[in-house]
Amino acid sequence: MTTEQQNALPHGLPIPAPSVDGLGAEFWDATRRHELLVQRCNDCRNWQWGPEHICHHCHSWDLAYEPVEPTGAIYSWERVWHPVHPALVNALPYMVVLVELPQAGNVRMVGNLVGQDPEIPIEIGQNVEAVFEDHDEDGKGYTLVQWMLSEKV
Repeated sequence: MTTEQQNALPHGLPIPAPSVDGLGAEFWDATRRHELLVQRCNDCRNWQWGPEHICHHCHSWDLAYEPVEPTGAIYSWERVWHPVHPALVNALPYMVVLVELPQAGNVRMVGNLVGQDPEIPIEIGQNVEAVFEDHDEDGKGYTLVQWMLSEKV
């Protein structure tokens, strides 16, 4: 996506950034390359999201990011009618989806559903694929992961 009209995130919202400890930096760097990474334990091979210093399953400190297919299924969704920030007043309504990634141990990621009339019904289990939304405002580039309905699984 390249034009503001296509972006789910309009100008004026706070810019997302990796956490101050750098834990999410590798994820954000990958989104700039239009790749989706999920954290995985090198000891027990458990997937987890969001990024942590320790494995949720075996408590190992040996974690890394691995690339995953940018596809999943809608686990839950919400149609937003009230702006949470003044910059979103003209973006209403919009859809927020919780996407389950079956190829990554069914971890779930949140994003906006783009390319869809926000008043059309959405069903749990519908397939989606990642849309990498590039932003290059004020010399600070970042890329968000949004979601679009798809036939892929």
